[in-house]
Amino acid sequence: MVVFVLCKLVAGLEQKALAQIRATRGVKEVYLTFGPWDAILTAEADTLDKLSTLVVREIRGIHGVQTTETLVTTNV
Repeated sequence: MVVFVLCKLVAGLEQKALAQIRATRGVKEVYLTFGPWDAILTAEADTLDKLSTLVVREIRGIHGVQTTETLVTTNV
C-alpha cells in the first residue's frame, strides 16, 4: 500500500531529521512544503502492521519529527 505521511518538524532540526527520514527503509519520496506541514513523504508498506512500525517507530522516533498524520491510499 502507498501512504502519504504529513510531518511537522522541530525548528532548527529540520535538516538532520530530513536526512534520517530519507534514509528510512520504506520512504520513497520526500517533499518540503510551506504551510501547516513541513514535509510530505510517500512511503510503501505491505501490511498495516508494517505501516504502523514505519510511522510510529521509525519516522516518529526520529529526533526532530514533532508530529505526523498518515493518509492511506485506496482504490475506489
